[in-house]
Amino acid sequence: MADDYTLTLYTHPMSRGRIARWMLEEVGARYDTVLMELGRKITDPAFLDLNPMGKVPVIVHDDVVVTECAAICAYLADAFPAAGLAPPTAERGPYYRWLLFGAGCLDPAAINQGLGVEIAPEQEGMVGYRTFAATLDTLEWQLAKSPHIAGEACTAADVYIAAQLGWGLQFGFIKDRPTIADYVDRMYARPAHERAVALDDALAATLAG
Repeated sequence: MADDYTLTLYTHPMSRGRIARWMLEEVGARYDTVLMELGRKITDPAFLDLNPMGKVPVIVHDDVVVTECAAICAYLADAFPAAGLAPPTAERGPYYRWLLFGAGCLDPAAINQGLGVEIAPEQEGMVGYRTFAATLDTLEWQLAKSPHIAGEACTAADVYIAAQLGWGLQFGFIKDRPTIADYVDRMYARPAHERAVALDDALAATLAG
């Protein structure tokens, strides 16, 4: 990675932007932060040119715009390969599997759990994640086999999945899952996560003050 790049994170400290910042800290990127409003859809035309959904996070790396946390994590792992957060191309099957399991199953399952959405047994076949419990069972099954979600080494998939599991533990959606709790504790102890939390908490404090 050349030293003359520009990288900007559009975020809010009480959003999924925390995942993007954690990943930025993991790869050791130099980046600027733009604080966006939270609480209603962003309507700034310049921002909507980056993300018509009007949501954060967004990163802009030189002229490349990336939205969606899973994509941001995968992109940064590739853009900053020295961090070692993506396996060699020939070994990426499990990495892609679990990164996209996080996006396609864990994220919607956790949101629906928080919203109180009930999936009837006869509807499970229509829902990609089946049930929230089934999603957590599957993650525990994998974590019982390896210290990280895609194998022995920490990858961008761990950043993405551990952040979501951590929120589930924090808000009480996930209970009595010691394998998941241990995994999140280990991931949250990473220096990059601690740096990211400190930055976002400091930003949140300025808004509260």
